[in-house]
Amino acid sequence: MQGEVKEKAQRAKDAAHALATLSTAVKNQALLAMAQALRKRQADVLAANEEDLSRGRKEGLSKAMLERLLLNEERITAMAEGLEDVAKLPDPIGNMTSVTRRPNGLQIGKMRVPLGVIGIIYESRPNVTVDAAALCLKSGNAVILRGGSEAINSNITIAEIISQAATQAGVPEGAIQLITTTDREAVNEMMQLHGYIDVLIPRGGAGLIQTVVRNSTIPVIETGVGNCHLYVDESANLSMAKAIAINGKTQRPAVCNALETLLINARVAENFLPQISQAFQERGVEMRGCPKTRTILPNILEATEEDWAKEYLDLVIALKVVENLEEAINHIRRYGTGHSEVIVTEDYSKALQFTNQVDAAAVYVNASSRFTDGSQFGLGAEIGISTQKLHTRGPMGLEELTTNKFVIYGQGQIRD
Repeated sequence: MQGEVKEKAQRAKDAAHALATLSTAVKNQALLAMAQALRKRQADVLAANEEDLSRGRKEGLSKAMLERLLLNEERITAMAEGLEDVAKLPDPIGNMTSVTRRPNGLQIGKMRVPLGVIGIIYESRPNVTVDAAALCLKSGNAVILRGGSEAINSNITIAEIISQAATQAGVPEGAIQLITTTDREAVNEMMQLHGYIDVLIPRGGAGLIQTVVRNSTIPVIETGVGNCHLYVDESANLSMAKAIAINGKTQRPAVCNALETLLINARVAENFLPQISQAFQERGVEMRGCPKTRTILPNILEATEEDWAKEYLDLVIALKVVENLEEAINHIRRYGTGHSEVIVTEDYSKALQFTNQVDAAAVYVNASSRFTDGSQFGLGAEIGISTQKLHTRGPMGLEELTTNKFVIYGQGQIRD
């Protein structure tokens, strides 16, 4: 196992030098070849995925985990289309920005360059294998992928397909690699490979992310944990609020931008709560409410302190009646994870206060939290949603996988 991890890290480091100067044309050719190969070998991917699903069911994986693990024709098509979308995006590498001329005649600019070797540690969702590879390749980075054991067969098959297609299209060998061992010690070794891996990006539950943050000797970009809130203001269009709440909770509950807590202004609670309760019941959503909520909806479960901080990733939601916008913002400040927060209001000043005072990667006015996604933001695929403030925040697309170097042009200037 140790041999595999370090050997692949060395190969990735070697490949990163060539990738940094690989032409946009070759990178785009490779992405299109990867998409074509995925479509051509769809049956192989589905067969491998069924092995993972079958084992997962036997081992008692939750419905939410199985939903994240599932691949079907539609999702494979979406993966292929994601590769093609990334091929269409502008290549950030080599772009010069902020060029200035100093009084001594020096011209100083910033050039976009790759980070180098990116390690991705993730759980469940095998589509991450494709999204991460696509974005790293287009941004000139080598990538080492370490997926969860629950998706090992899917990931091995997908990685073999796309890496082979990329290499045949002119991408250096070692640019896209998957750690095939399911031994957890592989993660520990990855976290110690300073000098080989330039940045680690964990994608998964809070436990995985915090383990990597606490133990890595490599810079880490935190992603994903989403305790997302929707606040229904007293001025809200309640029909709009209902539609946004239903979409945020039920459209795909097992993802990080799904709604987990609904905050309702006390002045509209008696009108709105019965409406949303009926809608949630029809869609199989379990509700847990504060005492004020339960005076209006006596048949729902009582919410505990744990519920306010919970990322359910399931058809469960917490409901709380609040007196005003300030109480809603304070609740979000206490329990939110800095992912996506929503207000539904017709009051411009309330919308402005919410966007100014809520500290999150994405803050919405009158729209669903489900839009926090690289493709929805026009970034193509995404490598994750960063919930930290350095070096980036929000959906991470191509530019977020680069850094810059200063490039200085002179005519023989020397410093006095």
